[in-house]
Amino acid sequence: MKKKILVIEDTFEVRENLCEILELADYDVYSAENGKVGLEKASEVNPNLILCDVMMPVLDGFGLLKILIKNPKLNHIPVIFLTAKADKQDIRKGMGLGAEDYITKPFDDTELLDAIEIRLKKAERIKSSFDGSDDGLQRFFSEAKANKEFEKLTLEREVRQFKPKDAIYNEGQNPRWLYYLVEGQVKIFKTNDIGKELITHIYNAGDFFGYQALLNKTAYSNSAKCTQASTIRLIPQEDFFLLLFNNRDYASQFIKMLSNRVQETEKQLIDLAYSSVRKKVANAIISFLADKEEAKISISREDLASKAGTAKETLIRTLSDFKSEGLIDINGQELEVTDIDKLESIIW
Repeated sequence: MKKKILVIEDTFEVRENLCEILELADYDVYSAENGKVGLEKASEVNPNLILCDVMMPVLDGFGLLKILIKNPKLNHIPVIFLTAKADKQDIRKGMGLGAEDYITKPFDDTELLDAIEIRLKKAERIKSSFDGSDDGLQRFFSEAKANKEFEKLTLEREVRQFKPKDAIYNEGQNPRWLYYLVEGQVKIFKTNDIGKELITHIYNAGDFFGYQALLNKTAYSNSAKCTQASTIRLIPQEDFFLLLFNNRDYASQFIKMLSNRVQETEKQLIDLAYSSVRKKVANAIISFLADKEEAKISISREDLASKAGTAKETLIRTLSDFKSEGLIDINGQELEVTDIDKLESIIW
């Protein structure tokens, strides 16, 4: 599939020349005459790269880049600035805002195409380096370390082993790490005044957690504990912030990894407030399944009730109903889902 490039340039002749060069180089090319139109076009076509003049009417290149960075749907798009000014202060301003490269006019065609190709390959490596696995996480950090701004990244990140019911952190503690779950399962919960737990999230292998307190620079507002034997990689907060704040590419990729979990948590809390008991219990069972193909969990009734937001006695009655309906099978603490489709139909 052809890569899409958006050219934003107010001078008609220059814009047409750039488009012709890029089309001959086998890119899908879109164009805009100023930053305002360029933003509208970027939202419409989601280009792989933006080639943008700095000095333009209506909205200049600096203004365009600032708006792009604040838009989560567009902040991943790399920007190369074009300018007739070779002023060092101007260049520093553009690079400081997050521009990927800076080419002065008049430019050499080969130089321009080389800069675009290098930048597109870099973006592709970053996008593909993390696949949700522990190896992928290491590739993601290794790719980051290849850039000089990440030279301070810790060479070896600690891995710790946890037993079931081991605490990872407690409400009120100050954060030091971004946690990555290599294998196992972790519950996130809050405890009320009488000591009752409310589980707000279940994390499985491939998930990050503990990042909200880091981002807010506050103590943990919840607690984390293993429900199974778990292997967890501890990423120092300095590494996390280097990735998040020093490079727009890595920031946008990392934020995408994390934001999916925030949306899931919001949905679960809404379901918890308004759903029926059957729906809550079905949702809780499915949330503990690390692998729907395996369809087995070994979990205490207290944790399952806490996740469902219901009393233990109510949970046990509902589980008994599910068993009689052929949805699950129960053997001590082990629970096996025997009809995942019917169980999911209760939720939806």
